[in-house]
Amino acid sequence: MTTTGRPWPLELTGLAYGGDYNPEQWPREVWPEDVELMRQAGVNLVSVGIFSWAQLEPREGEYDFGWLDDILDQLHAGGIRVALATATASPPPWLTRRYPEILPMLADGTVLGQGGRQAYATSSPLFREYAVRMTRMMAERYGEHPAVALWHVDNELGCHVPLDYSDSAAAAFRGWLERRYGTIEKLNRAWGTAFWSQRYDAFDEVLPPRQAPTYVNPTQQLDFARFSSDELLRHYRALRDVLRELCPRIPTTTNLMMNSRTKAMDYFSWSADLDVVANDHYLIAADPEAQIELAFSADLSRGVAGGAPWMLMEHSTSAVNWQPRNRAKGPGEMLRNSLSHVGRGADAVMFFQWRQSLAGAEKYHSGMLPHAGTDTDVWRNTVELGRVLRELAPVRGSVVESKVALLFDYQAWWGIELDSHPTELDYTAEALRWYRPFWRRNVSVDVVAPSTDLTGYDVVVVPALYLVTDEAAARITAAAQAGATVLVSYFSGIVDEHDHVRPGGYPGAFRDLLGVTTEEFCPLGEGEVQSLDDGGAGDLWSEKTHLRGATAVRTWSSGPVAGGPAVTRNVTGDGAAWYVGTRLDEDGTQRIVDAVLAETDVAPVVRDLPAGVEALRRQAEDGSSFLFLLNHGTEEVKVGATGKELLSATNCAGLVSVPAHGVAVVHEEQ
Repeated sequence: MTTTGRPWPLELTGLAYGGDYNPEQWPREVWPEDVELMRQAGVNLVSVGIFSWAQLEPREGEYDFGWLDDILDQLHAGGIRVALATATASPPPWLTRRYPEILPMLADGTVLGQGGRQAYATSSPLFREYAVRMTRMMAERYGEHPAVALWHVDNELGCHVPLDYSDSAAAAFRGWLERRYGTIEKLNRAWGTAFWSQRYDAFDEVLPPRQAPTYVNPTQQLDFARFSSDELLRHYRALRDVLRELCPRIPTTTNLMMNSRTKAMDYFSWSADLDVVANDHYLIAADPEAQIELAFSADLSRGVAGGAPWMLMEHSTSAVNWQPRNRAKGPGEMLRNSLSHVGRGADAVMFFQWRQSLAGAEKYHSGMLPHAGTDTDVWRNTVELGRVLRELAPVRGSVVESKVALLFDYQAWWGIELDSHPTELDYTAEALRWYRPFWRRNVSVDVVAPSTDLTGYDVVVVPALYLVTDEAAARITAAAQAGATVLVSYFSGIVDEHDHVRPGGYPGAFRDLLGVTTEEFCPLGEGEVQSLDDGGAGDLWSEKTHLRGATAVRTWSSGPVAGGPAVTRNVTGDGAAWYVGTRLDEDGTQRIVDAVLAETDVAPVVRDLPAGVEALRRQAEDGSSFLFLLNHGTEEVKVGATGKELLSATNCAGLVSVPAHGVAVVHEEQ
């Protein structure tokens, strides 16, 4: 991937290390101890002030900045840089009590009240006015403070209220639609309002897709999702613009939530507005292969960053507090998690939070400094990670190079999971289904948007790209014709950007590329599995497909379309296009990926890795590289590598030892 130059927190050398710091939760006499312990742990960056609006403005127009002045001065004296927040992540109770109209609303009309966090509608002009005012106060007071290295705008925008259906949202939605379509006639055509007598005569008749007697217009739902993402971004921009006006030298960011669960924001559309791309990531304890979802999310973060280094703004030292069962991390897991992000392009490792809270909803969320203090494994792990990241300072600025692109699209995600479809589909499960075999073969993958320039990729994976524009479809086709192998999975290319079916047979936009035509979908029943001619199996989905130039690679040997093609391959231009018209079992998916890798000669990061070892590589400008080896197993292993192992400061000539549950990072000279 071609990288884009982005700013970085001011005066930070090496990799950034730290986390959220909430001094307002602690007596002032604790603060000097915090700063000293941060120094011991190697912390060089903390986020401050995220949820401090009620402390900074306890009553409207009355401010108390003394405590924040004090802690910023102490952090600066301790050599610790600050990502200073706008303090707007939750309005104080006096604001929502005085102006309840700023509160957000669910689709069923339920108003969400004060008492948690993010109790605001970003579309509310009144809330925007107060948030901008607070941001201006912060910028005017601290824009020249020597500790401030980065502005942290709000916090996890859209985390709890990604879709707001309030009256202020309705008014903003109508304005967004008028700017998008220009005339009500164009909106009617785009929404297909001839169906069910939904025709509008004026924009002021339009509402958000609130709860209705039955299925709401799907294009209305899709446009509301687009609007909601744009509205959250508009809120970010409003606060960011104040910071750029008053503190133009300090870069700005907000912490995104790029993972397989957060679908409401199209983060690729946010990328250009972020000086630094930052992500929060948390493992799901019930996932036995959580390290693969972590890898996918990190590769997605790099994709949103355009290949440039990015920040891991939050993750956890051990257990979180918000899952049904919150598992503590095992031996070496915190270090492996952290370096998996670094190996995939992160130049910062940060946590929620520095000191574990004693009260509130997140008191059982682990911290860098736990309730039990410094005589703990968590604290020792915190100190050890700080040491490791200091040793990895030369890694900063290096990049990841991949020959495989996996296309990931938030709008396709929104579209494919709308109601009234042939069967219920899980978009990110399908994306991970095709990401996982590359991970298992130790092949680097860029997770990128369909609008990405695909030049230079040897393999382009297109999982369930249900909604696709003509431009994106043409770009994918051009990649194949230029020599890439394109792999497309079922229910792709079906509709345009308005969620209108592309006529002439499925898979719509990809028919010519794939050399097939499907006349009918034949979804499989709950638990139904049908066999293929190679002994494999498919479930969930099948199609009545006809070859139009492609060759059948797998055919159905049972089920509603027995004898018909299930997997096909079509030669096109200098490349090839595969189509997988079912959900293959795990072995079948791996065999298809192996066949694609074999025909493209895409190489793994390291060949012949021992089981349970993950390998990543970052390339430096001087031609050298950094090989990250993560051992998820219980036994020490040896891996082929030559160079200096940075964590132990030892040279290896041909082999490097990676301890059980441990890591090694080898600086490979050119």
